[in-house]
Amino acid sequence: MLLMIGATSCNQNSYSAKRKAEDKLIADFIERQHINVIYEEPEDTPWGEKDYLKVPGYDGLYFHLDAPGDPSYTVKERDKIYVRYIRYTLDAIADTASYMNTTEQAYPTTFSYSAYETSVPTGWLVAVKYMKHSGASCKIICPSKQGLDTEKNSVTPYGYDMKIQFQRY
Repeated sequence: MLLMIGATSCNQNSYSAKRKAEDKLIADFIERQHINVIYEEPEDTPWGEKDYLKVPGYDGLYFHLDAPGDPSYTVKERDKIYVRYIRYTLDAIADTASYMNTTEQAYPTTFSYSAYETSVPTGWLVAVKYMKHSGASCKIICPSKQGLDTEKNSVTPYGYDMKIQFQRY
């Protein structure tokens, strides 16, 4: 009997069980927010307010373009990207301990834009690719495997509201 209880509790804490719970949380968030999942990037801007692209090739990553930015400044490989973001949990009741807002900080988060960049979340690199232009802003639903290292370890998905600027080298 004790072996069965132990096996059950271990299964609930397995990575596989945590990933299933994460997928369910993302699906619940999409439903609660009345998000319209689309499968092709719209050609025109602005996007519909609730339209989120299910990013092909990135399981569980959803992208919404809020503002297209300045089309005369297109992001290129090795540009220095400045990111300001608000990070929030996807739970029905927000977890204030996990909430993060860098929009008011003196210095934004920075990184060099590259397909080989490993110091920033994959979800952010994909978002910059879709934002394309300096001054663009977006929202993403980011599963743990494409988020910050701490998110990967805890198998916790987050939403991000992001705005980018960049500097050409």
